Amino acid sequence: MILPGKHLKQDRAILGIGSEILAALDQDQTISELWERVQDGRNEHANPLSFDWFVLSLSFLFAIDAIGYDRGILIAGGGR
Repeated sequence: MILPGKHLKQDRAILGIGSEILAALDQDQTISELWERVQDGRNEHANPLSFDWFVLSLSFLFAIDAIGYDRGILIAGGGR
């Protein structure tokens, strides 16, 4: 679930989705703005990304302090 493996492609693993999120989070933005950027930037051959998996990946990134959240805005590099 977190890491890709034999039966789980990278575009479905939390770590893979998290990497897409971090790539799209080049500036501070709201969750809905980031959701749209990630959706637009996904490979056309990738599995569809549900909002649940997106939020689960955000939670994972927040837990490892890769992103932060302040007054409705997501911030890259959570320790800032």
